[in-house]
Formats: sequence, C-alpha cells, structure tokens
Amino acid sequence: MKKIVLTGGGTAGHVTPNLALLPSLKELGYEILYIGSYNGIERKLIENAGIEYAGISSGKLRRYFDLKNFSDPFRVLKGCAEARSLIKKYRPDVVFSKGGFVSVPVVLAARHFKIPTIIHESDMTPGLANKICIPSATKVCCNFPETLAYLPKEKAVLTGSPIRKELLEGDRLTGLNYSGLSASRPIILVIGGSLGSVAVNRAIRGILPKLLETYQVIHICGKGNLDEHLIGRNGYVQYEYVDAPLRHLFAAADLVVSRAGANSICEILALKKPNILIPLSASASRGDQILNARSFEKQGFSKVLEEEQLTETLLLDTIQDTFQNRGQLIAAMEQSTLNDAVSTIIDLISACQKA
Repeated sequence: MKKIVLTGGGTAGHVTPNLALLPSLKELGYEILYIGSYNGIERKLIENAGIEYAGISSGKLRRYFDLKNFSDPFRVLKGCAEARSLIKKYRPDVVFSKGGFVSVPVVLAARHFKIPTIIHESDMTPGLANKICIPSATKVCCNFPETLAYLPKEKAVLTGSPIRKELLEGDRLTGLNYSGLSASRPIILVIGGSLGSVAVNRAIRGILPKLLETYQVIHICGKGNLDEHLIGRNGYVQYEYVDAPLRHLFAAADLVVSRAGANSICEILALKKPNILIPLSASASRGDQILNARSFEKQGFSKVLEEEQLTETLLLDTIQDTFQNRGQLIAAMEQSTLNDAVSTIIDLISACQKA
C-alpha cells in the first residue's frame, strides 16, 4: 500500500488544507499518518477525522527576544529526533507539509531518508518555517501569483489552497436552525481566526446595537473569548470555535467579516461570499495577512480595513457599504480560476511518489 505522511500545525490554517486532501488520498488507497505537535490544535482536528496521529516535540523559532528562545531549541532538537524515528519506522512514499514550526523536523527527516516532499505556502511571502524547508522540498505549492517570485523556479507551482469539499456543500436552512437565527434579516458571519481576535471582537461588539437594527450576527470569537453578557441577545450568537457546522453557517451568511489568513480567505473566495478583511497588524506579525488582503482587494474580491485605522464608525460604514455593493465582489470572485487545488496537488503527490 502507498504511504503518505501529512504534517503541519500551530493554527487551523495549517491543518484544514490537509483535511481537504484526505478524501482523494483515501480514494487512491494511501495509508495516512499525520505528524503534529503533542497537544496542538491539529491533534483534535486530525483525530476527529479518524486519521492516525503521532505527536512530536515542537518549539517556535523566533526572530525576537523571548526567554523561550533558550529552551525551545532543545524542544526542536527533540522533535527532530522523534521525526526521524517516525519517518524511519513508517517509511512513507511521500510527505506533504502545510507548514508551521512542527513541520520543520518532519521535512528535514524526510530529506535525510531521501523521501520526496511537497510543501504548501499559503501566504504571499514564505514564512520562516517554510523558508527552512524549501531547500529540502521537491515541489513548493502557493496561493498567489506574486509568491512565485520568492520561490525556486524549478520547484514552484501555483495551485491555490485545497478547500474541503464539504465546506462547499453547506445548507442555509441548516445554518439557520443551528444558529437559531431567522431568514427575515441578512446575516453577518464574523471570524477572527482559529485563535480569535481581540481587536475584531471588540469592534464588532462595540457596534452590535446598531448592527442588530438591520442585521443578525454569527460571531466565532475564539477560545476563551465568549462574552457572557451577550448570551441570549436576540439576533446575536457567539461560538468559541465551529468545526463541521461551519459550512452551514457560511451558507447562511450574506456577508463575512474575517481576519486575512490565507486559507480562510481562499475558503471565502471559493464560497464567493462578499467579505471585509481585517488583517493582523504588522506590529503583531510579519505582515503576511496585510499582503494577502491587499492582493484580494486588488483583484476585487474583498474590502480591506487596516487594524491600526479600525474604528467602530469606520467598521459600521464599511459593512453597510459592502453589503449594498456586494454584487460587485461576487462578480469578481466568479472570475477566479484557482478553484481546483485539490486535484492539482494530488497529481503532484502522485508524480513525486512515482519519481
């Protein structure tokens, strides 16, 4: 039987593209092992999908001062030893990596055993983990045409992001029933990323009384970010995290307000949902979400609000304007051609495995 190792973790964005590949890999008869961190978000998501999971030690490679910089190198070294042991024992035919720091030991171990590896870079410019992995990769997939300039020409493949098939099969009525909302008023779906966003949560809740005069709101606010004072508020529902029912909530939504993680916005594009992107600020990140959002804005897919300029008045005005002109965004998204990433990546996996 053909064997494949999938890896990636740290956020849901490093896992969901792997989940999107599972049905096709199973159809082709692959035996699948997922290697992630001991207790990262990826573990629950993968185990819920019924896939064999192996955890390794993981540490973050920071480019700024932090006391953990003194301990994490030892965790990384331990993870490398564990990854080598797992790869040696499992002997996969190919490795597919979605990134995140837990993937680095796995990719390096695959290189040691001369196992072909495909990695996927979601953002406009490669992150540190993928920069380390690129020399060991056979092929490097990406979401944006602009990214090709940052990758070795002989390895780069523009694929788009793998989208879970079930996400495209949501049912509006099921979403309404799940959320307890009605079809009488338009629905705004707010997503702050898998870890939530304090800035987005605060801004949405600050204008909630005015929003609820016209709209209903489904708010996915992140773990530990529920507001108990708003539980039971008519027209407003909040969740820490939503897994399987998310497709139905998307189907029920008329407008999406979201962070600008690459996988999230690619899902929004595939669903052709009018959207407002609020990218993570450059002061709190390497600025990749800003680049992602501006690319989508340039292509006419999204409206963008910078977090530094975010005010309640500006957010409310942008929501109203975007909803009124949502047809323009939908028309632009319908012209996108990057909608078959799963098939493209599966073909790459098959080609590498035969090579």
